[in-house]
Amino acid sequence: MGVTLRRGTRLVIASHNEGKVREIADLLAPYGIDAVSAGKLGLPEPEETGDSFAENAALKAVAAAKASGLPALADDSGLEVAALGGEPGIHSARWGGAARDFGLAMERVHRELEASGARDQTANFICVLALASPDGGAEMFEGKVFGTLTWPPRGTRGFGYDPIFVPKGYSETFGEMEPELKDSISHRARAFEKLKLAAHDDE
Repeated sequence: MGVTLRRGTRLVIASHNEGKVREIADLLAPYGIDAVSAGKLGLPEPEETGDSFAENAALKAVAAAKASGLPALADDSGLEVAALGGEPGIHSARWGGAARDFGLAMERVHRELEASGARDQTANFICVLALASPDGGAEMFEGKVFGTLTWPPRGTRGFGYDPIFVPKGYSETFGEMEPELKDSISHRARAFEKLKLAAHDDE
């Protein structure tokens, strides 16, 4: 792998989403990684023109790594609803309109499920992490967490669609969970576990 995560590594988190930055920084903290967000470095946020989570994650990570001269880690993630054919998928943020209002996005998911008449409320979150080096190379790591949707939204923790997603085996939504619990079982945590293992294997 082009980048090995070691204690003291300075790493750009290629996101302007404060919720994502916090979760990724928390996952990196035990390993002594010196993480800084693209927003704090004043790096522009590239347009997500990819056709998949992997393409968009790589696009963001490579852009941040080249612009900063540092290794960069990007996340592309979203909600996939079985009864909606996997939508909103890579368009998860866009379902909230120009302002990326996830209150509106959750309402749209609910509205479209109601209109479909589907009784299936199963869904999953997916996360693809891309770890890029300044030379443009990137490695991908994918994680998923499965569960069901609920309405109305519950909880004010987390971000995005968290208040309507109940992970399998739990009764609380991600929006109600303590951050430490969510961070231990989330799609992002599962993708990070693969990244961590790959980095360890290269040492």
